[in-house]
Amino acid sequence: MPGDPATIALGPRASEAQKVAFRQEMGLDQSLLVQGWHFAGNVLRGDLGTDLLTRQPVLQLVMSALPHTAILALTGLGWAVILGIPLGCLSTIKPNGWLDRLIGLFSTSVIAMPAFLLAIYALIIFSVTLRWLPAMGAGDGGDLGDRLMHLILPALAVGLAWVGYIARLVRASLLETLQENHVRTYRAFGISNFRIALRFALPIAMIPVVAVIGVGLGNLLSGAVLVEVVFARPGLGSLAQDAVVQRNFPVLLGTVVVTTALYVIANFTTDMIAALIDPRIRKES
Repeated sequence: MPGDPATIALGPRASEAQKVAFRQEMGLDQSLLVQGWHFAGNVLRGDLGTDLLTRQPVLQLVMSALPHTAILALTGLGWAVILGIPLGCLSTIKPNGWLDRLIGLFSTSVIAMPAFLLAIYALIIFSVTLRWLPAMGAGDGGDLGDRLMHLILPALAVGLAWVGYIARLVRASLLETLQENHVRTYRAFGISNFRIALRFALPIAMIPVVAVIGVGLGNLLSGAVLVEVVFARPGLGSLAQDAVVQRNFPVLLGTVVVTTALYVIANFTTDMIAALIDPRIRKES
């Protein structure tokens, strides 16, 4: 993108000498290779650089914005799991029946819609037209009810697509598990299909779902970035957007590094949970 960080930070009336001094001070006069090398070394020491405009540590800015994004992503994932798993189970009652087809149509529809588009529609319908929910911001910091009201629409936009993902995955995994030999043995002993599905088949069918949830959390973080911009919420999304507009490269790099680290941590955590659920994974390890 065009634009000079020195001009944006110092203003249009700054002299060329001031701009040169600013670039030297912030290391912007060095090659991209050298800047990247220095940045990587600083990251290993826990230093994400300095904000070009406020001169505050980037790590401090990112850590202050991270809780807002984490709460939004976890809330979206939480209600996606709460709705997606029962919908997936309902689809297996009568495969290819009317209920299965209806849930499949709903799942495919929400999967196809990006989070920012869902955010815009939710904003227009529930805030502008119906005026049921607040449109912008994160609410009053001292009022928990107000903060929850401001969280409903963003969490809906972030998590709705993953309701479809989880429902389809639970359906496919549960149908496969119900065809295994040990499930047929339970049927031979006269155990009801409902109890077999919930008590014996569902825990096994949840293993691939848990693995996908780790990927989903990383994707929800990236989706939350766009949703935060639509709803003008504080968080990594707003921080990254401001950094792009201001050509504030250290802040933008800091948000990318932290988001990537969270993605890796989420996948590692779900791998550990899958190992706790399935003894076969622990034995292979």
